[in-house]
Amino acid sequence: MKAFIVNAWLLLIGISAALAQQLDPEIARLKNYIDQKTVYDARKQQKIDELQVQLDKAAPLNLQLRFDIYSKLYDEYKSFNYGKAFNYAQKLQQMGTAINDPTKIAYAKVKMGFILLSSGMFKETFDTLRSVKLAGLPRSVKEEYYLLTARTYYDLADFDRDSFYTSIYNSNGNQYIDSATRLCDHTSFEYIYYNGLKYIKSGELKKAVQNLRLLIDHHHLSDHQYAVTTSTLSDIYIQHNKPDSAAALLIGAAIADIKSSTKEAAAMLNLAQLLDKRGNTDDAYLFIKQAMDDAVYYGARQRKVQVSAILPVIASARILSEQGQKRAFMFYSLLLTLFAVVVVVFIVIISKQLKRIKATDKLLVEANANLRHTIEKLNEAEKIKEEYIGYYLNIISDYMNKLERFKNSIEQRLTTRKFDDIKLLISNINLKKEREELFSNFDKAFLKLFPNFVTEFNNLFPTEHQTHLLPDQLLNSDLRIFALVRLGISDTDKIARILEYSLNTIYNYRTRIKNKSYDPDGFEAHIMGINAV
Repeated sequence: MKAFIVNAWLLLIGISAALAQQLDPEIARLKNYIDQKTVYDARKQQKIDELQVQLDKAAPLNLQLRFDIYSKLYDEYKSFNYGKAFNYAQKLQQMGTAINDPTKIAYAKVKMGFILLSSGMFKETFDTLRSVKLAGLPRSVKEEYYLLTARTYYDLADFDRDSFYTSIYNSNGNQYIDSATRLCDHTSFEYIYYNGLKYIKSGELKKAVQNLRLLIDHHHLSDHQYAVTTSTLSDIYIQHNKPDSAAALLIGAAIADIKSSTKEAAAMLNLAQLLDKRGNTDDAYLFIKQAMDDAVYYGARQRKVQVSAILPVIASARILSEQGQKRAFMFYSLLLTLFAVVVVVFIVIISKQLKRIKATDKLLVEANANLRHTIEKLNEAEKIKEEYIGYYLNIISDYMNKLERFKNSIEQRLTTRKFDDIKLLISNINLKKEREELFSNFDKAFLKLFPNFVTEFNNLFPTEHQTHLLPDQLLNSDLRIFALVRLGISDTDKIARILEYSLNTIYNYRTRIKNKSYDPDGFEAHIMGINAV
C-alpha cells in the first residue's frame, strides 16, 4: 500500500512537472506583464485625464461636444471601472435628452445596457434594451443593439444552465446575431466573431474554431478583441479536453487584458481555475488574486461574487498541496532517519514541519478573515451606493416634475397675459419648505440604512450630552452633520454646502460635539464604525 501511494504521488508530480515545463515560458511572460500592470493603467488614466481636461474646457451650452466627450470617457471606463462607466452612461442619456436627439438617446441606452450586462444585471439590461426605439436609427446603432441583445441572451443561458430555458435563450440569441450580421461588413471582426459565437451555441464547434482561428491568424485585432477571441476559443479547447492549448490561449488573453487595462475580463479567473485543476496551485493562487484585485477595482458585483466563490477553493488547494509536499518530505525523512538511525534529527525535522504547517494555517485563517472583512465592507459600500443612487434619482425626478408643472403654469399665464397670476405663482414657492422636505427625505433614506445610528451616536456621550429628538424629528442638524460623515463626506466645506450653513458654523458644530464625547480624538472613527443593516 505504501509503495502504491508513493508511486501515485510520483506520477502526479511527474504530470504536473510536464505541464509546468510546457507552459513555464508563457506563464513567466504573463507574470512579467503583471509586474507592469501599473504602467498600462497609468497610460489608461492619462487618456482619461486628457478627456477630462477637454470636458472641463467645453462650453456648458456646447451639448454636442460634451456628448462626444462623455462617449469617449464611457469607452475608456466601460471595461476599466464599472461605477465610472455607469455614471457616464447616465450622462449620455441626460445629454441625449437635452439635445432631443432620438439617435443619441438610443445610443446612450445601448451603452447603459452593456455596462448593466457587465455587472450581471440581466433584468435591468433587458428593461433598458426594450426601451430602445429602433425605427430610424443608423445601421451602426442597430448593429450594436442586436449584438448586445444576443450577448445578453447567451450570458443568461450560461448563467442559468437550465435544460429547458438555456436552449430557448440560445435560440433567441442566434436570432439577434442574424439580425446584426445582416448589417455588418462580412470582413469585419463583429461579423466573423459573432457568427463563430453563434456556431458555438448551435453546437457547430468545428465551424466556430475556423472563424475564431481566422480572426487570430489573419486579422489585425486590438488587444481587447484578441482577448475576447482567444478566451472564447479556449472554452472550445476545454470542452475537447485540450487543457494545454486552452491555457496557452488564456495566458495570451490575460496579457492582452493587462495591456488594454481591462478589469472586467474573465481570462485570469479561467486560467487560475484551469491551472488549479492541473495541480499548478501556486500559479493558480497568484492569478486568482490578480483576478480578485481586478474585480474589486472594476466594482461590478457579479464579477466579485464569481471570483470570491473560487478564491477560497484555490487557496485551500494550495495549502493542501503544500501540506502534501511536506508530508512527502516527512516520509522520506523518516526513511533516511531509519536508515541512519538518527532519531533525534528525525524528531527535529518533524517538529519544524509541524510549526510551518501551523504557521501556514494561521496565515490562511488571517487571510480569510481579512477577505471576509473586505467583502463585508464592499457589500456595505455597494448597498449605500445603490440606496442613495435610487434616493437621488427619485428626488431629481420629483423636482423635474415640479419644474415641468411650474413651466406649464407660467406658459399658460403668459399666453393669457395674466402677469399678476405669475407673480402670485412665484410668491407661493416656499423654499424653506422644499429644503425641509429635502432634509426629511435624506433622513428617511439614511435611517433606512443605519436604523441604529441615533442610539449608537448617543452611546458615545455621557447622558447629559446625549441628543434628544422631538416626537416628529428623524434627525436634527447635529446628527445630520455626522450622518454625512458616516457616508464618507468628511470635508467641512462640502458638508456646509449640503446643509446650507456657513463653513465656520459647521466647523464649530463638529468641534463642540466631539469635545462633549467620551473620546474626542477618536470620535469620527467611532462614527465610521456604525454599521449598516
